[in-house]
Amino acid sequence: MILCVVRNLRNGVAGVAAFLSCLLFMPLALCVGVARAELPDSVAQALQQAGIPDSHVGILVRDIDNPASLLAHGETTPLNPASVMKLVTTLAALDSLGPAHTFKTRILVDGPIVDGILQGNLILQGGGDPSMTLERFWSLLREIRARGVREIHGDVILDASYYQLDPMDSAAFDQAPLRPYNAIPSALLVNFNLLNLRFGIVPNGVDVRLYPQPPVERLELINQLQLVDQPCNGWREMIQPALNAGKLHLGGSYPGACGAQSLALNLLAPEATVELLFSALWQEMGGVHRGKIGVGKPVESACLLLEFESAPLAQLVRDINKYSNNVMAKMLFLNLGAIRHAPPATWEKSRRALNDWAAERGIEMPELVLENGSGLSRSERISALSLARLLSYAATRPIYYEFAASLPAVGLEGTQKGRMNGSTATGLAGLKTGTLNGSRSLAGYVLGPEGRRRILVMLINHANAAAGGKAETALLEWALK
Repeated sequence: MILCVVRNLRNGVAGVAAFLSCLLFMPLALCVGVARAELPDSVAQALQQAGIPDSHVGILVRDIDNPASLLAHGETTPLNPASVMKLVTTLAALDSLGPAHTFKTRILVDGPIVDGILQGNLILQGGGDPSMTLERFWSLLREIRARGVREIHGDVILDASYYQLDPMDSAAFDQAPLRPYNAIPSALLVNFNLLNLRFGIVPNGVDVRLYPQPPVERLELINQLQLVDQPCNGWREMIQPALNAGKLHLGGSYPGACGAQSLALNLLAPEATVELLFSALWQEMGGVHRGKIGVGKPVESACLLLEFESAPLAQLVRDINKYSNNVMAKMLFLNLGAIRHAPPATWEKSRRALNDWAAERGIEMPELVLENGSGLSRSERISALSLARLLSYAATRPIYYEFAASLPAVGLEGTQKGRMNGSTATGLAGLKTGTLNGSRSLAGYVLGPEGRRRILVMLINHANAAAGGKAETALLEWALK
């Protein structure tokens, strides 16, 4: 640290600013100098134009079958990888469990079924299925109906005890609790804990109507949206939702050019969302329920009615990495802890499970800091070198093709659909991205000259990280040559 102080103070005001930024964005790196290779001119210029010192960047590029680096710069510095941390969680899951692994939701009954009537309680017992979308939940309820249950005269009990987590505040990360990425994980989670608001323009064309799907009777909607004559670009950011005392206020504006649109919001606690969706869908399919819905555990006398499997792990990993789904990644992280160290799942068990897996596979990641395995964290850390080791290990395993296929193809899909679209680079790289305030990252595989597969990692931690997109593109172009 003293070296950092002295070096930066010698550089005057700019040096002091760099030192303070170093403290803010790289607390684990100790801000000491490390050996740095000269960057390609295009990358260095893009970083300079973005106002990002190269001391806040970690880069490693190498051929997949050759441990010698083609480019290494700040590669051992621990940095916040944002959503690139999902690579650690998803690879550990694929390598430990296999691509066909599934997670099960169990349905139990504690009474007889007579003439289509369950004379007792129905228990929904969550097993950490990250793929329980609204459509799959509908299929689950259809399975219950197919087993002869038309009416439930007891209660519906929601059992999420497979996870044992301290109470979590969805506003804690960035004070945006209604954003989908802030959904709280639960062992019994439906539709990523999201409810949809559908927007439509009334016939007179001067007002915006809201249509909650399904109807949310417990919430009072206060619609203060102003219809504006603007193009339909970035309309979601123009809406200002706020939930207070059971009232959902929608302020801001809505472009008339958008027509009908849908906005997903993280409105309720997970158990409340399951209750709402169960009631709505069960009634839609002709089911009758005469009891209550609430959180609980099954009695010992309850009998298994059915097990409903998640999508296979290979598909879960694709959804997590291609679309950077945070709550799915957190659930997969928790499931790994429960499987290795026995349920109930806890964050600490999961951190131990991931570190144990890396040690057993000989993947050296000495600076690795895990919090929730999704990258939606201010404390998680990893270096470019460790990520390269991880990607190199994956290339030696049978699950490599499933893992590599989970990374969004540049210019074609997921979070990479807009990058270099229509250029000669389209489809030549599969890269996971990560973005937080002060952090921007990129890691994955590229197809270099003569079909040589390469590993590429770039981590940026700086106040101007959001402006680092051109530097990422410059590095990618360099690696493809």
